[in-house]
Amino acid sequence: MAENGERVVARFVAKPSSVEDVKRILTDMIDPTRAEDGCITYELLQNSADPTDFTFVEEWDSKADLDRHAVSEHIKMGRELVKEHLARDSDVRVYTLIR
Repeated sequence: MAENGERVVARFVAKPSSVEDVKRILTDMIDPTRAEDGCITYELLQNSADPTDFTFVEEWDSKADLDRHAVSEHIKMGRELVKEHLARDSDVRVYTLIR
């Protein structure tokens, strides 16, 4: 585990009619991201109580790795494809490990 790495929690809320579309688009981003340099963890979660609610939990070796990820082609394409299926803007939060 990276001692000073970056952590990300990225939440996406699908329109009720678009749950399967959002799930497919977000799932398609997993394998290319896991292959990126510096990716330690990249997991997609779906809320059991609210299937429209998806969250990525990410761990990166460094801010530079995360910055490269943010501008990668598969992430840019995924963001573009998913936005019409979302009930609201995504909520992406970046954290630095304290302890």
